[in-house]
Amino acid sequence: MSDEQKKNKRTWTEEFEIAGSELVDKVKEWIEDRSATRIIIRKPNGDVLMEVPIVAGAAVGGVVTLFAPIIAAVGAMAALLAQVKVEIVREKEDDDDLDEEIRHGDA
Repeated sequence: MSDEQKKNKRTWTEEFEIAGSELVDKVKEWIEDRSATRIIIRKPNGDVLMEVPIVAGAAVGGVVTLFAPIIAAVGAMAALLAQVKVEIVREKEDDDDLDEEIRHGDA
């Protein structure tokens, strides 16, 4: 990736606390989200249980099935934990923000 491509991307993280029973559905949802690039699942005390990198565009064409082993592992983890912290790392093209502002008349 060139320096120019890196400059045009904005990265941010979101942190959620969710019940273990909701974990599998949420992970599937985040894998399908095109802006999500990494999912980090932590114990309530902050210890990392699993870190899942998501290839850009993985959700295109039903590639989510490639994540089936990861989703199975998440399901097994969810059965053992009542509460988990999940950190989602997202990345978005800076141009996307500008395009959206122009469509909504904000620019």
